[in-house]
Parts: sequence; C-alpha cells; structure tokens
Amino acid sequence: MKTDDPGRDKNILIGRNPVMEALKSGRSITKITMLSGPEGSLKVIAAKAKDAGVPLHFAKRAALDRMSGGENHQGVIADIPAYEYAETEDILELAESRGEDPFVIVLDNIEDPHNLGAIIRSAECAGAHGVIIPKRRSAGITETAAKSSAGAVEYVPCARVSNIAQELDKLKSKGIWIAACDMDGDNYTKADLTGPIALVIGNEGSGISRLVREKCDFVVSLPLRGKIDSLNASNAAAVLMYEVRRQRDEKELR
Repeated sequence: MKTDDPGRDKNILIGRNPVMEALKSGRSITKITMLSGPEGSLKVIAAKAKDAGVPLHFAKRAALDRMSGGENHQGVIADIPAYEYAETEDILELAESRGEDPFVIVLDNIEDPHNLGAIIRSAECAGAHGVIIPKRRSAGITETAAKSSAGAVEYVPCARVSNIAQELDKLKSKGIWIAACDMDGDNYTKADLTGPIALVIGNEGSGISRLVREKCDFVVSLPLRGKIDSLNASNAAAVLMYEVRRQRDEKELR
C-alpha cells in the first residue's frame, strides 16, 4: 500500500464513530484529544485508547473547536498518519481471500468529500471489496470524507489511480464486467449484476465522462418518477450496490 494524498491538509479524525472505528481496526493513531470529563461513549473510547496504548489528552471544548476547524467533533479528535491508499491489486486480493467474485466501486471525479464518504459507507455495508478514485479532480480521503463514512474508511480499501479509463481496461482483462450508472441505460433491476462486477458512478453534476463510459460493458439507469431529473451520486451508488448484494444473495440461495 502507498501513502499519497496531497489533498489532505490535516491528518485528523473528527467525531466518535470515526475515532472508535479507527481504534477497533487497529489503525495507527498518534494521539487522541478528548473533552475533559468524558461521559457515555467518550468513556468507552478513552478505555479503548488506553488498552491500545494510544496517548490520550483532555481539553476544553474551545480547544477542540479550534482543532476541528468548526466541525462537529462530538468531543473527540484523533491525530493520525496520512491515509494509506491501496492498490487495485489489494482490492482484488481481498475478494480472493474471501472466496468471492470481485465487487468494486469506481468513482469518476466525485468532488464532494461528503459524497465520497457516504459511498464508502454504503460500500462497506453492501460488502464491496474496495473503491477506486482518480488522483485528479476528485475528493480524496480527508477528515470530512472519513467522518461522512462513519468509520467505514477503516475497512474499505481505497485505491487512487492516475487514469480511470486505463484502470477499467485492467479490470476487464481480469474478467470483471464494468457497469456504468448513467442516463439512457437499461433498468438496473433487469441487468445481471452477479459475478465479477465494477460499478462506475459519475460526477455529481456532469455524470460519467465520455471516455470512461465507452470503456464500460453496459449501462444501467435508475427510473425516475418525480420532477427532479437525477439522484445524488451517493444515493444512486447505494441503490446499485444493494441491487448487486440482492442478486448475489439470491444466487447463493439457489
């Protein structure tokens, strides 16, 4: 794995869920700063930090407010080393180690870190093996994305690649089918999403780029019945991921 996140300006985790999941996963933590006189789940985090040998510092709320840049820290902030991005091979090896067909989420220039974090959270819950993002014109794993993922970044490998289109070619060479989520595709419930699959989710505004769409084997769409002509990227991704999950589970029961 490699460390490469020039877009991350603060190596911190903010909030109770992200910090607790980092402790559970065994991630390296430099120190944890917590509100003085911790109660409830903060006491659980403090005990977990002590057991893990993580230095624990107590501070007043004003100090935590400054450290978090005004974000809702919920009384706890962890200082961590830079996020370690995976390689695509790590994602495929994880699938193999579980004895499962690869289930990969590919993001084409998702720029909102909240959307990125939400997609990673859904990927973890749906049993996806990893997420692939581009190095440029894309949100990275920042503290905002980590908090939005509710700690899922600790369990879902995220690879950062130079060229999404070329990466899709590599996935296809390994027998993985590529499904784009875009307009004018087939109804997603009619598509066969079993077997090795990579779901491609496009930019919040412009969708999937032309070159990336051309690399996909087929296109699926979510039917829209209201007056709004598109779904938020993270919502669309969640619906599709759970359709993959549903089809896989049904196939296993046959």
